[in-house]
Amino acid sequence: MDHPAKTLAMPPGWPARIRAVLAGEVTPPPPRPSATVVLLRDAAAGPEAYLLRRRTSMAFAGGMYAYPGGGVDERDAEGELGWAGPGPQEWAERLGVDAGTAQAVVCAAVRETFEEAGVLLAGPDADTMAEPRDWSAERAALEAHELSFADFLRKHGLVLRSDLLAGWARWVTPEFEERRYDTWFFVAVLPPGQLAAQEVGEADRVAWLTPADAVLGHEQGLYGMLPPTVTVLRELLPLRAAAQALDAAKGRGLDPILGRAEVAGDRMTVRWSGYEELTIDGNYPQEGPSPDDSQRRGSPDGA
Repeated sequence: MDHPAKTLAMPPGWPARIRAVLAGEVTPPPPRPSATVVLLRDAAAGPEAYLLRRRTSMAFAGGMYAYPGGGVDERDAEGELGWAGPGPQEWAERLGVDAGTAQAVVCAAVRETFEEAGVLLAGPDADTMAEPRDWSAERAALEAHELSFADFLRKHGLVLRSDLLAGWARWVTPEFEERRYDTWFFVAVLPPGQLAAQEVGEADRVAWLTPADAVLGHEQGLYGMLPPTVTVLRELLPLRAAAQALDAAKGRGLDPILGRAEVAGDRMTVRWSGYEELTIDGNYPQEGPSPDDSQRRGSPDGA
């Protein structure tokens, strides 16, 4: 029986980039720290995850379904802010980073969930949630980087509820990608009384899907997803209630998961250690020149 991963297709730009990186012709850009949140809710068929379809015009993962998420704001690493639940040092031990970075990563997770999904994991104290209201102006200011998340919390007398998050995984974009991210995946349950946005600036569609429906749709070609997105959904398949994700997360390791490429002549294989179902393997003859000179080592425009 053939390995099921052999049916996976190599994205068009990968073969040339892989060869260039392995040949030392392209310097991989450093991955940007980021965070994403798998927002879950209970439904009749079981827990559902909130997914956004990124606009096709977006430079990274255009047209792909993803969770709310984005890059870390360095301003969040040092500033004083209201905080409830496990503190930055405890998160540092969980995430494998220093306390400042952990604070910024957790802030990014909560901020991006607010910006993109309209769900605010914060409240006036450690036991309550912020009252529902129209936050569109504040979300826009955060997205435009006109307002830091710490300033937003202070202005509205809110504390970040880190107890509502649980670390699930850490994925690093392969070295041969032009845009790279070091992304911590969190899980969270939709708080009572809050509604997720149905229209998002960076997305042309939003959907609540059970992990089973999302994985099946991906396998049928209905929902394009990057490897981390669909893998997390597969890992959520056994859950029978949204809150079970928080308990399941406690026993999970957060070591970085990184795809690596091997080339032998025309044969090219990309593997993610521990995730054989994601393996891409096939013959990809070299065609045309390597990526343009702006990506070559030592170029002023190179990453």
